[in-house]
Amino acid sequence: MVRATMAILAAVLVSLTASRAAEPSPSHWADLRAKARGETVYFYAWGGEPRINAYIGWAADQVAAKYGITLKQVKVDDTASVVSRVLAEKAAGQTTGGAIDLIWINGENFAAMKREGLLLKKGWADKLPAWKYVDVAGKPTVLNDFTVPTDGLEAPWGMAQLVFVHDTARLENPPRALAALLDWAKANPGRFTYPQPPDFHGTTFLKQALYAVAPDRSALSEPVTDESFAAASTPLFDYLDALHPVLWRSGRAFPQNSAAMMQLLADGETEIAFNFNPAAASNAIANGELPETVRTYVLDGGTIGNTHFVAIPFNANAPAGAMVVADFLMSPEAQARKQDPNVWGDPTVLAVDTLAADDKARFDALDLGIATLTPAELGRTLPELHPSWTTRLEQAWSARYGVE
Repeated sequence: MVRATMAILAAVLVSLTASRAAEPSPSHWADLRAKARGETVYFYAWGGEPRINAYIGWAADQVAAKYGITLKQVKVDDTASVVSRVLAEKAAGQTTGGAIDLIWINGENFAAMKREGLLLKKGWADKLPAWKYVDVAGKPTVLNDFTVPTDGLEAPWGMAQLVFVHDTARLENPPRALAALLDWAKANPGRFTYPQPPDFHGTTFLKQALYAVAPDRSALSEPVTDESFAAASTPLFDYLDALHPVLWRSGRAFPQNSAAMMQLLADGETEIAFNFNPAAASNAIANGELPETVRTYVLDGGTIGNTHFVAIPFNANAPAGAMVVADFLMSPEAQARKQDPNVWGDPTVLAVDTLAADDKARFDALDLGIATLTPAELGRTLPELHPSWTTRLEQAWSARYGVE
């Protein structure tokens, strides 16, 4: 009896080992691509920008033609809700066949998924064929997401840096520091605003202000504590208390996102807007949404920058297809199209100077637009805060200002 049981267990172990050995992985790319063919990949991605949605649609056409994969974007307003869904599936014991195959993610949402074990096994992203093009040396945030090591759990998709936008026909010399912005706003009431947190542009404005007023910047890269939050938030809320009465609509209402804020600038209701895409103004000019007199600038001392990624949940129904899609999104072809201001204008994660001549030519041919700053003009990039600060800031902001 014991021998029979041991024999059965041994057979099961051999079967499991063989099954695992046969599983496609980025290290066996041909096998993985074969497995991916015919799969449907459900890509949960923020759907608030038509140009981005159109770009994802183009990518879907490409992976269908090249790899036989059906890519379907599921538009979301808040990535935190996607994280909650994966967490609920895990709590229900759903270890396979999950609803979500690929997520557009970074920051506190990545940190939460990593912490809760909601991501596909360690070390797939840096084994994709297109990883060799990624600018690891020049863009260290491709390896650290809001100070949290990525460990190959997500594939870099694009770069971002906070830039401010103004119309030179109405405002020739905008304020280039947060203190100067407050003085300008007092002198020009109703002409500035920022999106309502937890919109990520609104939250980023809070973090940028923290850099300006925090007594100890080093604390911002560490997990938040009651003590560090109190020390940093006191001068922040002093600043906001002074700013809000002179904001658009006297701070009693806020635009819901960056697109709404840019529309206020276009309509002449405000004089300054901001965006996390350095090419956003050029993009809007090219599409007739902003006048050609609009320009971009950054604050003295630098602005916050980061990398955004795609990740695969631990229980994805089509992990092979998701990896192939992630690899395509990192390819020179897809990255060059994404950086075109007429398409999206999102900066590349690749080391362009190291690409093959034909691939480098894709980028060299791009006209980034009259309102896009050069890398030198973008200046210093400030690192993102530790993700634990994001939730605390958003909760404290809502509790203090209570804007519905």
